[in-house]
This record gives sequence, structure tokens and C-alpha cells, in this order.
Amino acid sequence: MTLDIEGLGHRYGTERALADVSFSIEAGEVVAVVGPSGCGKTTLVQAIAGHLTPTSGRIRLRGEAVTDRPPEAREVGLVFQQSTLYPHMTVGENVAYGLGPQGIEPDERDAIVEEYLALVDLEAQRAAYPSELSGGQGRRVELARALAPQPDVLLLDEPLSALDRGLRVQLREEIARIQRETGVTTLFVTHDQTDAMALADRLVVMRDGAVAAVGQPRELYESPPTPFVASFLGRSIELPASVVDGDPPRIEVAGQERSVSTVPQQSPGATLRCYVRPSSLSIRPPREGEIGLSGTVQRVTDNGRHFAVTVRTTAGVELVVIQQSSPPAVDETVTVAVPTAELHLF
Repeated sequence: MTLDIEGLGHRYGTERALADVSFSIEAGEVVAVVGPSGCGKTTLVQAIAGHLTPTSGRIRLRGEAVTDRPPEAREVGLVFQQSTLYPHMTVGENVAYGLGPQGIEPDERDAIVEEYLALVDLEAQRAAYPSELSGGQGRRVELARALAPQPDVLLLDEPLSALDRGLRVQLREEIARIQRETGVTTLFVTHDQTDAMALADRLVVMRDGAVAAVGQPRELYESPPTPFVASFLGRSIELPASVVDGDPPRIEVAGQERSVSTVPQQSPGATLRCYVRPSSLSIRPPREGEIGLSGTVQRVTDNGRHFAVTVRTTAGVELVVIQQSSPPAVDETVTVAVPTAELHLF
């Protein structure tokens, strides 16, 4: 186990920032911590990096307790949300600075700097200053500086948030490549679900300072364990639902009764939280195992690769259907097929 977080808690005065946070990261794994603003992500990163001492709990790196150690006594590389390159230093000097006072011979230090600039494809910019770099190049220099000491864990704290969309995708792919080539254990902190889903082996979903769920991205997306995870990871639509019977299990969804494998509450009449993904919906007559909801097309949004068709049902529920081509016209009356098996019930 490279990084082990056990029962971590922290308060700023009377305000709780972290509450009993526990998870582990295996060697070479990429784990993304995701959650809305204010959920405790940055406090968690600062505690792991050693920039604050948590109120409670323990942090271990490669089995050693480091909870009370200062940052320089931890083998942790860190890339912040905002640039921390020294403007008076060249690119090469910035990367060399990350090596610290390790007693490295000058020739060896130069070779390490060259190696990590090559890793981020910036050998030609070694003598340049930060002001001469693009935003993406600056991020790559920071990655090289963080990786040069060969840390046990690389912490990436919202490294893509200040970049425009095109550069964001490009750098995200660069981070994935660099991680594959180095095998460095990585904790990637972001509020952007797309970045997290694209990069991470596992997700840690946080809410109000606590861990809401841990799991593989596809697993949490397709089988969310709570209503919060269902609504936070990707887009979800909530449908009105209630329990009709528990034995055999039957529910009512948008006014239609259907059999299901299980219901989370057994009492007939109990209200359910019911979610479905837009990608699960289709504009066509329902087939066996599906619910058909009639409605009127409110708007059609062309997103390039697909169309997002918004339909308001006769019951007043607004559905968003992803259609690859030939969307219906606005004000057209349509039927939306909803697969019962892809409903998430809570």
C-alpha cells in the first residue's frame, strides 16, 4: 500500500472540513478525489502534503506514519491549481529546484533535469523563463519538477481547472501518458467528472467533508450506491416513483406499474428516489421491459457528436434524451422509452 488514509478529520475552528475520511491507494494506481466545491478536497490534499496537521486520523506513506512530518520530510510531489513556477528561474532551474538539497553532483542533477524535461517534451525550453511559456507548457514544467525527485505519491490539485477546453483535454492526455510511463502513484483532485472518469482507476467521491463512495468510475456511474452519487456523477433525471408491493417487488414510475428485481423499501406506498441516465432513454415506442412516457419536445441542442433532446411529459417531468442523429422537431409529440432495468432506485 503506497498511501493509506485512516479516519482523517479536520476542523477550522468550529467548522468541520473533513470527517472520518478513510481510503488507500495501491502502488501505481491513479485515484481521483471528486466532489462539489467545499466538500473538503483541498483540505485533504494539504493534509497529505503536510501543509496542515489534521485534527484526527493518520496518514501513512509506504507503511510509515507521516501525519506529523513536515512537507520536506515526505516523499510527495505536488502540482497546485495555480502556477507555482519561480518567474526569475529558467525552466531547467525550476525543475532542478524540485530536487532540493539532496547532495546530488552537478552532472547528475543536469542529467535528471534533462530526463524529466524530455518526459514532458520540453527539452528545447530548458533555458526559457515561465513568462515565455504557454499555459500548457507551464503545467508540464510543474509536472517535471514534481516528478524529478521520484516521489512515492504525486498529488495533482485541480491542475486543469484554469485551462481552456482544448488545452485541458490535451494536458489530460499528457498526464495519462506520463503516469503510464513513470508508474507513479497518483492522487488526482478535481471537481470535473469528465477528467476524473478519463484518468482514474478508482474514484473517491466526497460530500460535506466525508467519503460518499469509493469504486471504479464505470461501476459508480452504472450502479451508484446513493442518490447523491447518482446525481453527481454524470447527468441523471429523477422520476416520481413509489412502492406498489414488496412481494413480488413492484413499483410505480411516472404513473406506470412495473415489476423490478428488488425495492429498497418494502412498505406499499413508500416514496422512492428514482434516477435514470439520459443515455438510457430512447425516442421510440417502448418494448418489453420498458416504460413509455409521452411528451412534447421542448428544445433540441446540437452538441456536435450528438443531440440533446428535452422532452416534457404529460405528467410534467422533463426528460433529456441523447440522440445521435435525426432529432425530432420542437413541439413534436413523442414517446420516450425508459428501460426498467436501468432505473436506479433508492
